[in-house]
Amino acid sequence: MKRPPPYLVRRLIIDPLFIIGAIAALTSLPLWLLIAAFASRFIPGRWRPLRVAWFLFLYVALEALLLVVLFVLWIGSGFGWKLESPRFQAIHYTVAGWWLRQVMGSARRTFNLVIEPENTAEAADNDRPRLIFSRHAGPGDSFLLVEAVLNGGGRRPRVILKDLLRLDPCVDVMLGRLPNRFIPSTGRAGQVVVDSIQELSATMGGRDALVLFPEGGNFTPHRRERAIEKLEEIGRPRLAAMARDMDHLLPPKPTGALAAIAAAPNADIVFVGHVGLEALSTTKDLWRGIPMDSHVVSRLWVVPAEDVPPPDEQEHWLYDQWSTIDDWIDCHVSNTSDEGN
Repeated sequence: MKRPPPYLVRRLIIDPLFIIGAIAALTSLPLWLLIAAFASRFIPGRWRPLRVAWFLFLYVALEALLLVVLFVLWIGSGFGWKLESPRFQAIHYTVAGWWLRQVMGSARRTFNLVIEPENTAEAADNDRPRLIFSRHAGPGDSFLLVEAVLNGGGRRPRVILKDLLRLDPCVDVMLGRLPNRFIPSTGRAGQVVVDSIQELSATMGGRDALVLFPEGGNFTPHRRERAIEKLEEIGRPRLAAMARDMDHLLPPKPTGALAAIAAAPNADIVFVGHVGLEALSTTKDLWRGIPMDSHVVSRLWVVPAEDVPPPDEQEHWLYDQWSTIDDWIDCHVSNTSDEGN
């Protein structure tokens, strides 16, 4: 499937079927838990099938409950009339925060996932909008980051997503009601992405935060080499050299990040690094890694708006920030290796 089904198909067919499926899963819970537990005796890993089955059940149940809540809010807003009002936007952010807290809490307990922010005290809060540029690696780091921004930082995150994610009913309904943007999953969506970034950045209020992943995808050695080759092909040898010095990150794609900075010159910029999920980048890695037993450490670098360099220096400055994150990751990886020897 290259595109999500039309709006009416999603609302009148997919969403109701999802709720019916969740009810069916609940009524048959003892049976499939028994099957998953039996299968766990023959599959390597500490109760791997049972852990996955239990998490999927909780996820589906939470989504079904959330869909009901969102439907009630739609009715309460005058059948959608006041959904964009400040009051209903605030309610939706509160509901989204609760849902993310439950999902991520379940993931932490089920997969033995420990998340440790290294320097939250340094991220002094204020009432200026923020641009959050994060490393992209491992499963669900976007969920982790958005949950931290919303529940930990008390800010209203804005994100840009592929439109195929509309196949998830709650992502489709909830994020569609908030200032987020869905972009085409196929074809060259470059200008659409830039336009969306500019719009979301320019309209941010004091407690809003736009979340971007400048690398554009998870790190792999092949992607790294291809990105360096592309920089050399377009005549950017200095940036190619800086990218080659980074062992753990892809070079950032500057177009979107620079568009966000230009559209929100009063926004502070937060760079986010994390380590602990990179060995679980693919579905195969994720399955083999369950239970994850992962200790995820994150770190923030906050740059006030007044310290952001002028436009003609921002591209190299962005690479410098990415090099700082890469050095920090390298220190953590080296320390972990030393502890294991």
